[in-house]
Amino acid sequence: MKLVEEVKSLCKRLGEDNLVEAIDKFMLLNQGLEKTRGEHFAKAGIYGFLEGILTTLRIRHEDHKIEELLIRVKEAREKEEIFLRKARPPISE
Repeated sequence: MKLVEEVKSLCKRLGEDNLVEAIDKFMLLNQGLEKTRGEHFAKAGIYGFLEGILTTLRIRHEDHKIEELLIRVKEAREKEEIFLRKARPPISE
């Protein structure tokens, strides 16, 4: 996933190697999840995790790239969550 690699690259550049490891471990945990819970569920979880990391980075560092990535990750998560919402049947009279 392109956004995952961009966030990892940003973490490396900022010297946050522990976050790179955390992302790698989270991705490993989510590999089997896609098959059991669905692609959109897995991606929404991954994007939510990245969003949390970027929010933390925004507090720790002053870097315009963090905010740019945070916006893109939020948008990607919201797009995936649309697929997870249950359709509400119309109320019949």
